[in-house]
Amino acid sequence: MISLPYYSLNNFLASKSTNLGFPNFPSPLPLNFRRNLTSSSTELAPIKANEASRMSSLKINSNDSDESSGLIRHEVSVNGRRSENIVWHKCSVEKSDRQELLKQKGCVVWITGLSGSGKSTIACALTRGLHSRGKLTYVLDGDNVRHGLNSDLTFQPEDRVENIRRIGEVAKLFSDAGVICIASVISPYRKDRDACRAKLPEGDFIEVFMDMPLCVCEARDPKGLYKLARAGKIKGFTGVDDPYEPPLNSEIVIQQEGDVCPPPEVMAEKVISYLDAKGYLEA
Repeated sequence: MISLPYYSLNNFLASKSTNLGFPNFPSPLPLNFRRNLTSSSTELAPIKANEASRMSSLKINSNDSDESSGLIRHEVSVNGRRSENIVWHKCSVEKSDRQELLKQKGCVVWITGLSGSGKSTIACALTRGLHSRGKLTYVLDGDNVRHGLNSDLTFQPEDRVENIRRIGEVAKLFSDAGVICIASVISPYRKDRDACRAKLPEGDFIEVFMDMPLCVCEARDPKGLYKLARAGKIKGFTGVDDPYEPPLNSEIVIQQEGDVCPPPEVMAEKVISYLDAKGYLEA
C-alpha cells in the first residue's frame, strides 16, 4: 500500500490534475514520499506499459475519439435512454485465450417455444450431457432469471422486450467468457430473438425451436398456466391471447415423432451433435 505523508496529501488537494486525471505534484517530492511511492509501484510499471500499448492501438481518426488520451468514446442508446462518454476498455486476455483454457468455443444455444414445449427439460438434459463430456455450460432459464436480474419486469409487451434484451446481453457475456450458454426462454417475438442473434459473431447463436403443437403443450400444462389463461385469470399468455412467432430459419428443430415426444437425452444429443460438428466442443 502507498503511504501518503501529510505533505503529499495537502499538495494532492491543491494540485491540478493532468489530462488523464492524475494529480500533478510539485517537484521535487520529499525523499520519504518518493521511496514509498516507487517501492510499492514497481510491479505496476510493465502493466501500465502494456495498457498504453494496447490503448494506442485503439486510437482512431473519428469525431467520437478523445484526441488527448487516444480513447474511443461511444454513445449507446437503449430504449430511448442514452449512455454518453463511455469507453470500451480492451483487455489483453481475450475470448480466444479463454476458449483455449476451457478447450471449447463459447456460444449461445437459444431454446425457444411455447410454455410446456420442453425448453427447460432439454436445457437441463443438454447441460448434463455437455458436463459429462467435460464442457462448461450455464443455463439461463426464463423463470429463474425473473427471480433476480429481471424481477422488476412484468409481462407487458414492453417488459417482455426488455426481458429478452437483458437475457441476450448476459448470454453474450457468457459466450465471450468461452462458456456454452443455454438460454431457455419462450421469447415469443421473432424480432427480439433476431436482435439477440445480431449481438453475436456469425454462427455463435444457435436457435433451437421446440416445435410442439399447442394442444400438446396445453395438455401437459406443468405449471397450470394454460388453465388460468383459459379462465381469464392470466392476460396476454403466449399461445392463448398473445401470439408466438415461430422461427423461420432455426439451426435445430425438435419435433414429436408421430404422437411420441423423444426422451430428453435424445433431444439433447441432437444439439450436442450439432455443436460437435460445428467445432464448439474443442478450442
